[in-house]
Amino acid sequence: MTKPLANISLDLDNQWSYMKIHGEKGWEDYPSYLDIFVPHILDVLNELDQKITFFIVGQDAALDKNHNALRSIADHGHDIGNHSFKHETWLHLYSREQLVEEITQAHNVIEKVTGKSPTGFRGPGFSWSFDLIEVLARLGYTYDASTLPTFIGPLARLYYFKTSNLTKEEREDRKEIFGKFSDGFRSLKPYYWKLKDNSKLMEIPVTTMPVLKIPFHLSYLLYISNYSFALMTIYLKKAIFLCKLTNTYPSFLLHPLDLIGGDQIKSLAFFPGMNISSERKVFIFKRVISMLNQHFTLVNMGEYVELIKNEKLLKTATI
Repeated sequence: MTKPLANISLDLDNQWSYMKIHGEKGWEDYPSYLDIFVPHILDVLNELDQKITFFIVGQDAALDKNHNALRSIADHGHDIGNHSFKHETWLHLYSREQLVEEITQAHNVIEKVTGKSPTGFRGPGFSWSFDLIEVLARLGYTYDASTLPTFIGPLARLYYFKTSNLTKEEREDRKEIFGKFSDGFRSLKPYYWKLKDNSKLMEIPVTTMPVLKIPFHLSYLLYISNYSFALMTIYLKKAIFLCKLTNTYPSFLLHPLDLIGGDQIKSLAFFPGMNISSERKVFIFKRVISMLNQHFTLVNMGEYVELIKNEKLLKTATI
């Protein structure tokens, strides 16, 4: 019997974007770890014979120092997505005109550097709006992947504020980062947004645990593993069981700091979770991929969209 599908993607947030999000000084100089991280993750994925989607930030593609690293992602056969130009988690506050400029600017420079034209978008910090959906459809995108259906978004936001150095004004800009409690009622399964002009755009939510709606992407699994590897394994097995029970095809999310530690990125050693060594993070990642691979056929997001787009089970949400 053919295994159900699952997709894997990585939001390629750079050093400066983490610093910007957390209110650290010096981010405006755009310090980068891509020359360290990209070869690291490509080696790991090559060892696993796994292709994924990398959501690239336009500002990184605009800087010459990052070109070799970003081009190597495409050269290794991975799928490319658009992760905005400025990586601002208040994207939902942008006007329609600002959204067009933000997405187009990122799209053009990402395509120029990688040689691949993004067909999917993910907002920084799961930031999205109905205007964003309409702009993406108008620009010819195939899918959006910005929604995170979970009830614990406000709790994640409180933890984020507690561990950052944000000013009052910066906190105001980020007051809706990670979403609202009501987002937990959103669908976990892919669906189509139906727009006013009758065009449509597929939405691929980042999968949370069905029924409970609590996250299980790699950042959360690493956090649990810090207390107990056995507990992390049970937690992931529960998520897999509920996904299969509810016929949910997982969209599994990665971030750079999930796969590399403060031993290699010393400038971010003070960040949460960076006390875990790169070797340990890679070990956990391989264990997680092995467990997912037992139950699902793992593909990148571009392949995933092509394989499910004609399924009759896809529902429609009207804007």
